[in-house]
Amino acid sequence: METITIHKAKTQLSRLIEKACRGEEVVIARGSKPVVRIVAIEDVRGDRKPGALKGKLKVGPEFFDPLPDDELERWE
Repeated sequence: METITIHKAKTQLSRLIEKACRGEEVVIARGSKPVVRIVAIEDVRGDRKPGALKGKLKVGPEFFDPLPDDELERWE
């Protein structure tokens, strides 16, 4: 874990971000007191499987009916 001052962090931000993306932890200190930690954000995407909802959602034939005039006016 690397500790760096705010002043140095401002001038080396790109390098610090790269280190965090590689899994290293970087601590930024105000003087000698640590105040923040830079860490990479983990991928928040879940495991998606095509067809996972097949058969669970139903769309009836009324879905394709024209909208009533009052609702069409609200869309315009």
